[in-house]
Amino acid sequence: MEMKIWEVPQSRKTPEGIKYSLVYIREGKRLVGYDNAEGKGHHKHIGNRETLYPFEEVDRLVEDFLADVEKIRKGGI
Repeated sequence: MEMKIWEVPQSRKTPEGIKYSLVYIREGKRLVGYDNAEGKGHHKHIGNRETLYPFEEVDRLVEDFLADVEKIRKGGI
């Protein structure tokens, strides 16, 4: 598991002034990933599925990511 969250200048591309990449990898395969890659905005990956992520604030981001990781670890999602 790796979580990177850093402050960047606010701009049209990063209105919150935040860039992030949170990922849970097991046996070389990404099982959960949250990021706001340039051009895609806030989104998450669960297995092979990619969906929009309704970013509110950093604490909530980390909570949601860890909850999805826990669901995967328990065999859910």
